[in-house]
Amino acid sequence: MELIKRNIHMDRTRTEAVTQFTMEDDVNIPESKPDVSTLNLEKAELIIDEIKPGSDCVTVRGRMAYVVLYHTSEEGSSLVTLDGKLPFEERIILQGAVPTDTVTVEGEVEDLTVGIINSRKLNVQALITLTAKIEELYDEEAPIAIHGEERTEYRRMPLDIAQIAICKNDIFRLKEEVALPSNYPNIFQILWNNISLGDVEFKTMEEKLTVSGDVHLFLLYEGEGEEHPIRSFETTLPFSGVLECHGCKEGMLPDIRYHLGQQELAVRPDFDGEERSIGLELVMDISIRIYEEEKLEIISDVYGVSDEIGTETHRTNLRRLLARVTGKTKVTDRIHVTGGSVLQLLHSEGSAVLEQQSTVENGILLQGSMSVKVMYVTGEDEAPYGCAQAQIPYQYTLEVPDIAPEDLGKVHAEVEQLQVTMLDGEEMDVKAVLSFSTVVFKNIPVDLITQVTVSELDSGKMSDLPGMVVYVVKDGDNLWNIGKKYYVPVDVLRELNSLDSDELVPGQKLLIVKGG
Repeated sequence: MELIKRNIHMDRTRTEAVTQFTMEDDVNIPESKPDVSTLNLEKAELIIDEIKPGSDCVTVRGRMAYVVLYHTSEEGSSLVTLDGKLPFEERIILQGAVPTDTVTVEGEVEDLTVGIINSRKLNVQALITLTAKIEELYDEEAPIAIHGEERTEYRRMPLDIAQIAICKNDIFRLKEEVALPSNYPNIFQILWNNISLGDVEFKTMEEKLTVSGDVHLFLLYEGEGEEHPIRSFETTLPFSGVLECHGCKEGMLPDIRYHLGQQELAVRPDFDGEERSIGLELVMDISIRIYEEEKLEIISDVYGVSDEIGTETHRTNLRRLLARVTGKTKVTDRIHVTGGSVLQLLHSEGSAVLEQQSTVENGILLQGSMSVKVMYVTGEDEAPYGCAQAQIPYQYTLEVPDIAPEDLGKVHAEVEQLQVTMLDGEEMDVKAVLSFSTVVFKNIPVDLITQVTVSELDSGKMSDLPGMVVYVVKDGDNLWNIGKKYYVPVDVLRELNSLDSDELVPGQKLLIVKGG
């Protein structure tokens, strides 16, 4: 007897670990830059240079690249940019890891703080979070048929499953050219920039993925001229493109994560040779998981009529798509400015941090905060520009009917709309819309038959069974279990008792003939 099996392609996180550590250093101002009077704005990103797996651990080496915008009281520009890098090396305990594993590491810079020690020295501190994981592909073998000469009965169980069709990482390159409006001065030097993506959408097509969205660009720059006027420029650039994706089909289910990786911004001369053109070269790092839904019938049980059939089973979890959901919530707050007044708002930016997600009845409870930075004009001679920052908490339940704690779904959060308005010289009103999205898979625990064995029927056991019996149905009985107990095919039971359906009720009488 041969058990015919079908491979079901699956993916899973084999092991995962999170670690946090603090980075701190005192940074001297280079001789080429003027003294610091007050700080304005700071930002940092983590650059991972090397990931080296070991036994039950992984060593990560990289740098934290930071940028600080500060005021100076010296003659010349009132704003100065300082950048630098702090190296790190961290060993993460990762149970089950071996040196040949492929480990992915994601890093976040949290709680970046820059302080003034003196006019020529700054203190830089940050909390770093590293998440290391090993993801793998594997196959489950599901029995779908039995071939053999033995008289057997087998029961089929229909399943809706989602198996992974494509699992890979890719990059999408963006190149844009932006010209300054005619009423803006030429660029002498860029003091600050912020580049972000919005409304990014992926669609599955035949052998490809389409990607579209917007690039948001903000510049604070020093213009050409004797007084080096400071100007801000902001624009939104739509983009679209195609990624080759072998095996992709229209209608497949994408679960795609992305983040903005390498960024290059350069000022270039325009056709007249003036520094008015801004070149952008961006790289989107994309994690692609594409699933295919399929209806499958597996053999869930088997018994023999003329032979004894034994089975070995393997307990596992398959999965089906439960929901692909999106949700939005509004966030409002007010930011109070201390130590000065606001004359004009220049730029605002926000990011949504998801700190905790937990399964509740018919949904996923999301808790986190939105980080907001607002740059503004103060009108003060010593510090003409200011920055206000705030952490605004949020709580939102993403509706997912029938979700259970063991079901899988990683939520993606982003700021969809952000609006900051002045209420007066000391207070700002913040309104934002946060959007959330996830693909949730329902876990299906199942016992898969891995092997069947055939042996002769026990003569003693068979002789103990009556040749004919009237069986009284008990609570929980069904035709399958009764047929298995008496070695009688289900269709024979159905025919002997003139049953139009397989439904049985307690107290119902069934005629059973051995060897039927």
